[in-house]
Amino acid sequence: MKSMTGYGRGTAGVGTYTLTVQVSSVNRKSLDLAIRLPAGWESLEAGVGERVRQAACRGRVTVNFELTGARGGSEPAWDEAEINAALDRLGELAKARGLGFQPTPELLWAVVNSLRRTPELPAAEAALPVVNTVLGEALQAFAAMRAKEGEALLADFSSRLETLRRHTEAVAARAPLVPAAYREQLLQRLRQAELQLDVNDERVLREIALFADRCDVTEELTRLRSHFDQFGALLRAEGEIGRKAEFLLQEIGREVNTIGSKANDLTIARAVIELKNELERVREQMANVE
Repeated sequence: MKSMTGYGRGTAGVGTYTLTVQVSSVNRKSLDLAIRLPAGWESLEAGVGERVRQAACRGRVTVNFELTGARGGSEPAWDEAEINAALDRLGELAKARGLGFQPTPELLWAVVNSLRRTPELPAAEAALPVVNTVLGEALQAFAAMRAKEGEALLADFSSRLETLRRHTEAVAARAPLVPAAYREQLLQRLRQAELQLDVNDERVLREIALFADRCDVTEELTRLRSHFDQFGALLRAEGEIGRKAEFLLQEIGREVNTIGSKANDLTIARAVIELKNELERVREQMANVE
């Protein structure tokens, strides 16, 4: 099981730059991929997308490539000949206007910055080997984080599944007692109404039989247990499980609702409320699973 939340980072030198790749993801029903590449590297997007799709099936995944300052800062980033030529032209301009010219540190710094050379951005094809390496490093950390969170989610789901089973078995234990309890209530109401009916009267027996049929939840309990078994197996399956789990949870919810509507019993009603509450918690958590 994998979480849809993750983060990974990789870094390496490429040319005179430092390349940093960050991969992050949040919840999303399908795979929504956003790739941000430096200008001129757009041709790499298809290959990057393919690599990411091998690591993630669902979620809003953002892949950010960032090139930062030139490495090898001890080397000059400007040309002294160009700076001297610029100062000479400024001196000639000042002389032509009858002005004295004495360069100040501030002027020198302004000229140097205006002529500073920006290291050339490596071509996409030349940078591809480094890009693949750094992206692989980021995706590996990204996948490791998603897997670790997935382990925590698995433990939580396993605990909640046992809670669902426990409440279901409480319903199963109570359900056979409901018709007998209804029979006693019916007879008590008849006595209170001073209706002299024999307990073996056909009308009484028919009413009890109809009630027993209406409140029978045997089929629903059988399907619930089957759904729980399938859900437990799915939690330990490989690959994407989120969509399948959402379908199973929907079916579990239907059976629980049916039990709640059929079982005319306070004890069962309380168990159904607990089932619904726990099921909603599972649904909310399942939104984090790939």
